[in-house]
Amino acid sequence: MTDNTSAKVWDNVPSPFCGIASDDLKIEVSGSSVRVLANGDAVTIPGFEQPVTDTAPRIAGKPASLDEAVRRAAAILKDARLPVFSGFGTDVNDTRAALALIDKACGVFDQARAGGGVRNLLVLADSGWIATTLAEVKNRVEVLLVFGSDVEAAFPRFFERFVWNKETLFGQDPAKREVICLGRAPTGDAAVSPDGRRPQVIECAPQHLPELAAALSALARGASLQAESVGGVPVEVLQGVVDRLKRSSYSVVTWVAGQLDFPHADLTVQQVCQTVTALNKETRAAVLPLGGQDGDRTASQVCAWLTGYPTRVSFARGFPEYDPYLNDAARLLQEGEADALVWVSSLSVAPPPAAEVPTVVIGRSGMQFDKEPEVFIPVGVPGIDHAGHMYRCDNVVAMPLYPLRDCGLTSAAAVLTAIEQSL
Repeated sequence: MTDNTSAKVWDNVPSPFCGIASDDLKIEVSGSSVRVLANGDAVTIPGFEQPVTDTAPRIAGKPASLDEAVRRAAAILKDARLPVFSGFGTDVNDTRAALALIDKACGVFDQARAGGGVRNLLVLADSGWIATTLAEVKNRVEVLLVFGSDVEAAFPRFFERFVWNKETLFGQDPAKREVICLGRAPTGDAAVSPDGRRPQVIECAPQHLPELAAALSALARGASLQAESVGGVPVEVLQGVVDRLKRSSYSVVTWVAGQLDFPHADLTVQQVCQTVTALNKETRAAVLPLGGQDGDRTASQVCAWLTGYPTRVSFARGFPEYDPYLNDAARLLQEGEADALVWVSSLSVAPPPAAEVPTVVIGRSGMQFDKEPEVFIPVGVPGIDHAGHMYRCDNVVAMPLYPLRDCGLTSAAAVLTAIEQSL
């Protein structure tokens, strides 16, 4: 990253807000104001340009010093029997500090976006998968199958950077690549090739996605289906998709787990992964689960280093216990099992859910609350206000983040460490 200090313009800035970690943004900084000059999108622009509106902590809505807010947060945790920590739109350092505090407070760690991630994790733990990376997609993919998801809506620059890129390491012409959207049509034109070829779109109702995944898996294994259609899609069309994947020298199946929002979606993901396993008997194929928005992949990575588990970990008995169902923060709050909520979110201004328990928010400046939390401590943003690291959606690259301004906001890691030291 380079700095043009006279113009206060930064080039090649990495984004902490998108799972693909775009690192080519051009950013202008004027005081506390940030503006994206080039290569922004619907995710990164609001992420960078969110104004700073709060710099002082509040206790029950009234201004307080940082020391007072830290002491009040520590007092809430001391009185709590089972505090829940959620949110976690954070970087590596913030998450490490949070887990140290959760351990000491005997609390539960969960992520606001864990519902989608758990759909993938259950499959990975149960049967595994053959996964690839963004770099492999960029340099090798011949056919991309998008299953049941609108990738562009969640990752606006995915196709630009990793499918229709201009160069590859091995001389492949990316313009000749094919995109197949199975189950859901894209909302924009990002999947259209540079020469104007539109993706093959095979739509079906969301409730039929499990059937389509099972049919793909069966056809990839060479089974014959005693049906003319599955979920409204002719079997011959599905067979054509499988045949095209088999003819490909390198195909990738991708999905956004957060968009597969139906009961037991993990079983559907498992069928997709089994399709890829079957394809590898004849050719090369891989899956690319997409996620990582608001730091969810980073938080999972850090939690896995420190506990052996990715999320939904309880320290209530003095050691980490993983349970993707019992340690769901929303369930714990709804059923009255948790008696305090600590919401940690240094990337997003999305507020915590309304809860009838004392709530501490360590979050980005600009959060708006329907009900003022017991404690609100505004903090700086990693990649804007201070340095840090974020993991990409493929869990391979830890992207360095750089400070672009100084508006007097401390980091979430510093606040969490101060609360831990006060316990």
